Amino acid sequence: MRDSERLAYFLEHLWSKGFKLTDDEVNFIYFGHKYTDSSVEHVQLAIRFTLQLQLTFDRSFYISLLELFNQHQVAHEDQAIALLQQNGLITS
Repeated sequence: MRDSERLAYFLEHLWSKGFKLTDDEVNFIYFGHKYTDSSVEHVQLAIRFTLQLQLTFDRSFYISLLELFNQHQVAHEDQAIALLQQNGLITS
């Protein structure tokens, strides 16, 4: 399955769970994915944590998370959580 398809399925899953992103927000998600040259896994983590921590889709926060995950070569959710804790964005 191509990256764009994996991301589309993830966004559809969010929609089915009640997270109604606008077309502009979805377009920005794809833009951020390309702009930061992030993996789909990083994009998914950044979206999830953006929605959890900001309670809405905050574009600049999303881009910051993508850059942070790329910079630290985050491979899975546990690493992302540890990194967010180190940066004071979440508590343990």
